[in-house]
Amino acid sequence: MKKLFITLLLLLLVGGGGVAYTLFGKVFNNKETAWLLIDSDDNLDSLKVKINEAASPSTMLGFDVFEKIYRLHKSKLQGRYALEAGQSMYGLLKNIRNKCQTPVDLVVPSVRTLEDMAGRLSSKLMMDSLTLLNYMNDPATCKKYGYDSHNLASMFIPNTYEVYWDVTPEQLLDRMKKESDNFWTQERKNKAKALNLKPEEVITLASIVDEETANNAEKPRIAGLYLNRLRIGMPLQSDPTVRYALGDFTIRRVLAEYLKIDSPYNTYMYRGLPPGPIRVPSISGIDAVLNHENNKYLYMCAKEDFSGTHNFAVTSAEHTANARRYIQALNARGIKR
Repeated sequence: MKKLFITLLLLLLVGGGGVAYTLFGKVFNNKETAWLLIDSDDNLDSLKVKINEAASPSTMLGFDVFEKIYRLHKSKLQGRYALEAGQSMYGLLKNIRNKCQTPVDLVVPSVRTLEDMAGRLSSKLMMDSLTLLNYMNDPATCKKYGYDSHNLASMFIPNTYEVYWDVTPEQLLDRMKKESDNFWTQERKNKAKALNLKPEEVITLASIVDEETANNAEKPRIAGLYLNRLRIGMPLQSDPTVRYALGDFTIRRVLAEYLKIDSPYNTYMYRGLPPGPIRVPSISGIDAVLNHENNKYLYMCAKEDFSGTHNFAVTSAEHTANARRYIQALNARGIKR
């Protein structure tokens, strides 16, 4: 190491400012920030290639000098690093040596399945989707975080989080658990308790509400309707839960034959909440349950104008009339399923 520093010092003394600028000055020619993604299986040779491809440095002399000084050949290189316009090789390799990564703004989306979640998250991270999915589906993982295979998705709160690109599945879920705990403030817990629901049950009901409508203004009313059904022991009879049980989210017309599927997610067949959420609900969906509208509605049906909103009813007779109009609209458009 001392010999390297002596060699570098001699170069600076003999070569003057030109060599010093080459080593410590601006090297990268990119006009905008470029990103260097170093995988776990990268070595010094592949790292040089990636640096060349990302920022077209005017020289690699600094790399050859500083990678030896920083002993990068003995370091874990993986990570995501910003290559700023006009940055020096010295600055970049120093960041790599010190693991000064630039975090990823990771969007946790509102999706229907853990497969979807694994695919969306892994596309922004170093891990592959199958590795993440297998970790989430592992019973030991579910037990660690206090969930089961049906409701682990309850732990994901849709939002944007800063994480490192090379985060491991365990580190990622540790973070999701922490964010979930932070989300469930005492105020939210008290509201859930007042509904006689656990937080994960609120999540499950919120997922049904979210599947029923994308209209945030209508969500508290729908939540109030389903809470009315739960309170009197009436089946939820939610079409989205049947679609989830069938694994077919393209169905627009839930036929009588679909209601025969024997699944705990079929809320026409089984009373109460399904064993887990049918999607990762939005925060607006969760808060719609916790701050639901107090109403007497027991029935709802999509409006015949296909606006995405609903007609609500207190009695079955009112609901039958609403349903008849919607069925006529489906028939008029030739929608059979």
